[in-house]
Amino acid sequence: MADYLRLRQICLVARELEPVLADIRAILGLEICHRDSGVAKYGLVNALLPIGTSFLELVAPVEPNTAAGRFLDRSGGHGGYMAIFDCGDPERRRRHAEALGIRVANVIEYAEYLGIQLHPRDCRAAMIELNHTRRGEDLSGAYHPAGPDWRAAIRTDQTKALVETEIETPEPEALARHWGSILELPVGGGGHDPTIALAQGAIRFVKTADARTECLGGLRIEVADVGRACATAAARGYRIDGNSFHLAGVHFRLQPAG
Repeated sequence: MADYLRLRQICLVARELEPVLADIRAILGLEICHRDSGVAKYGLVNALLPIGTSFLELVAPVEPNTAAGRFLDRSGGHGGYMAIFDCGDPERRRRHAEALGIRVANVIEYAEYLGIQLHPRDCRAAMIELNHTRRGEDLSGAYHPAGPDWRAAIRTDQTKALVETEIETPEPEALARHWGSILELPVGGGGHDPTIALAQGAIRFVKTADARTECLGGLRIEVADVGRACATAAARGYRIDGNSFHLAGVHFRLQPAG
């Protein structure tokens, strides 16, 4: 089996799950495909929403002293939690990451699934997860984190695709090379923001003036009606800046479909 690598899922953190989840659903027209009871062992609740064959996950701490809660405290409410990649051989990619000095923070294993989470301090900006679901090679096939019936929850009337993930850093070239080394992918950009292109979307590394800030800071999303999405966000109390707003720790940057 050929080893593939796709940015399949972005995980965001909120203090409370349901209010933020309701905002995301209303603004982007998305539907919940799965709530994973297994995250309770980490002191969390969660929900996943498909964006085509990619996924947006929202988690919230429900117990004190959780890793996600500490992340919120450190980040001051800005920054996404995890960039999650599905691949053909996470064990090989684990060995590659460890050879680079990247520690493994957590391993999630079921009969049909293996997820390897790399330490966020070593990755920088966000935790990277590498996972594989048996019979998940096809994008419309099985994907364990999203539950067995995720395809029934796909809604495309408004939100079409997750186009790009932004990583904010004072050192975009250096961090792009670092992530490129971990992911075994080249860095492009042609003199503009360094970018790692993937089969689904891209990761763009953008310079921030704040030397203390290094985080997953933005999601560029293609929607059918940018004006309607922004109006809905404004009506729910979010400040609109151009075609973007800040929600669940990241800038949602909207662009028209097509």
